[in-house]
Amino acid sequence: MYLKVFWRLGKKVRMWLNQLKVAVVQKDIELLGELLDDIPEFSEPKEIEEILFLLKEATAVMKKRKDETRVAMVQMKKNIDFLESTKVDKISKFDIIS
Repeated sequence: MYLKVFWRLGKKVRMWLNQLKVAVVQKDIELLGELLDDIPEFSEPKEIEEILFLLKEATAVMKKRKDETRVAMVQMKKNIDFLESTKVDKISKFDIIS
């Protein structure tokens, strides 16, 4: 009985670890978020070391994506400001032009 429970837990940990590897390699932010919401307990030192390395890589991926998003948002703001500055004021039908 204990061995079956241990095997299932070990299998869950390995599956979680494999999914984390895939998420880091594919830079899948959504999957990373899901995996970080449900972190299993690790008991093996080798697994813990591997998980720490992968989490460090995941942090780097998230930071890079955050920086890219910030740059894109700044560029969008500049584009909007430019478009608004070149917009011609509408002339109302009732305006009298002298």
